[in-house]
Amino acid sequence: MRRFWERGYRATSIDDLVKATGVKPGSLYSAFPGGKRALFMRSLERYSKLVVPQKLGELESPMASLAQVRGYFDGLVADLLSPEGRQGCLLVNTAVETAAEDDAVAAVVRGHLARLDDRFARALANAVRSGEVRASLDVAGSAKLLVAASQGLMVVGKANPDEAVLRAIVDNAFGALT
Repeated sequence: MRRFWERGYRATSIDDLVKATGVKPGSLYSAFPGGKRALFMRSLERYSKLVVPQKLGELESPMASLAQVRGYFDGLVADLLSPEGRQGCLLVNTAVETAAEDDAVAAVVRGHLARLDDRFARALANAVRSGEVRASLDVAGSAKLLVAASQGLMVVGKANPDEAVLRAIVDNAFGALT
């Protein structure tokens, strides 16, 4: 998973995977009959189960509200300002690299985007109920805006990890909510 995350699908060779796993090529193909692509798909699955919940943090709570949405975005900015964070999100990187040409990969990415949309929509609905945002807020549309802003933020952050630029993106996304 880490090798694909660092290098991307295309730039990761079987040799890279053999070195990363310590498994000989024959054993790698035995464990993953579909080869590199099967291992990649399992890596996306593992990333979704292990890394994504950590990144979502308190946004996963059914009681999440505007503060947790902001916390998620602040966490993205903090990550993008660190050397490790510059590698971005495996799912965002995958969306940019291969989702347009691989339906199975696109389905995994869509699942991730739907999860984000659901968490944002739930938090925004809670924020409407508690009066943190205006009652007339289009929760569904605003959740989609936040999904697009979060994904775009990660793409921009890989190329231009300038804190002022990243904060401006976040602040403007939140400005649309108030």
